[in-house]
Amino acid sequence: MPAKDDPIVIKKYANRRLYNTGTSTYVTLEDLSEMVKRDEDFVVQDAKSGEDITHSVLTQIIFELENDRNGQNMLPISFLRQLISFYGDQMQMVVPSFLEQSMIAFSKEQERLREQLDKAFGSSSMDMMGMSAPMKMVEEQTRRNIEMFQNAMRMFSPVPPQANSGTTRTAETEAEGGRNDDLRELRDQIAAMQRKIDSMGGQ
Repeated sequence: MPAKDDPIVIKKYANRRLYNTGTSTYVTLEDLSEMVKRDEDFVVQDAKSGEDITHSVLTQIIFELENDRNGQNMLPISFLRQLISFYGDQMQMVVPSFLEQSMIAFSKEQERLREQLDKAFGSSSMDMMGMSAPMKMVEEQTRRNIEMFQNAMRMFSPVPPQANSGTTRTAETEAEGGRNDDLRELRDQIAAMQRKIDSMGGQ
């Protein structure tokens, strides 16, 4: 019997049915979505092989939500394009941590943001001026995220070469020069993002 703090095991069968071993009932993707919202920890395993397929199932939930005609898309097309462009890129190893930390930081701020939104729409749903405070919070959070991303980039900056002679140092310097070009291009992109956010704040 699993310990109380262990995640609930959801088994996925070949017929795509999902079985909650904690409640001994069959569940749907919508049920799993509600479990996520209730902060109930679970893992999804292939019923036959025992392979952890949590990632693919959560991705499927997002796909279903994004394509729900009665819902509203949360992921902008521009974001999806940028995300796709990182696959196979040298930055792919940094993006997951950046997105995870960004969402953690945003989750910590969501209660304050909810309060600001309640104040903004409490008296009149047409009072768009009341949106200035929560929007500033979002912009500030975005700036902090970019700063965190920039700090992550510094981890990949090559160590400045010490004064030394020889062909080995020359070869290393040339290789570092190539990496510098890639990093310079990335920093230019980050700077462009920062200017765009600054212009949003000035509107």
